[in-house]
Amino acid sequence: MTAPVFVVDRLDPAGPEFVLDGPEGRHAVSVKRLRPGEDVVLTDGRGRWAEGVVKAAEGKDRLVVTDLEPVREEEPASPRITVVQALPKGDRGELAVETMTEVGVDTIVPWQASRCVTQWRGERGLKALGKWRATAREAGKQSRRVRFPEVADAATTRQVGALLAGADFAAVLHESGETRLATAELPTAGEIVLVVGPEGGVSPEELALFAEAGARPYVLGPTVLRTSTAGTAAAALLLGRTGRWS
Repeated sequence: MTAPVFVVDRLDPAGPEFVLDGPEGRHAVSVKRLRPGEDVVLTDGRGRWAEGVVKAAEGKDRLVVTDLEPVREEEPASPRITVVQALPKGDRGELAVETMTEVGVDTIVPWQASRCVTQWRGERGLKALGKWRATAREAGKQSRRVRFPEVADAATTRQVGALLAGADFAAVLHESGETRLATAELPTAGEIVLVVGPEGGVSPEELALFAEAGARPYVLGPTVLRTSTAGTAAAALLLGRTGRWS
């Protein structure tokens, strides 16, 4: 799929034409500068999508799409990959979300780890979560996905433990691991949950709780990655090993 992707609230075309307006229409007309005859993809971001052809660009924010094909639905991928991402400093959280979305992560769970410098509280927390979700949406469009990742509400350590306990494969990226993730035995279906700690690392108490939930520590390789890049690197490895990139 190489045509640009645009998000619509509902993908139920009533006829052979569809008008894309608002922010998405403005992006298509004024930023992408699409012209008649170019292919586009419309999606709801939840797996439903349809291909069409630009009929006309009107004004600065109105794109008329015609020749719409029947709506198709992309089945959820298997095994599903969830990354529990400890809150990084600054805008590194949005970088992590952006790149994890691009490689194909299915769910991203923000985690308020004990050693996180960043704290999501009150309105600040809601605003930060909104930024993560907006980043996932934009990165989903850029990477031509039609099923965008879910960015869950921020989780406590105990909530992360419960998530790990229900997984078919659970791992924590940590330097204490004696096994490389590249050699771990992975399921061919179900749920894979991976924990990425903060800049200060996962605390011994958190490691112990996660171990009780069935999550072992693993290392990626001989180097230490930043929290904002470790999840993307690990996810790419898992996507390749599980056959999702085959």
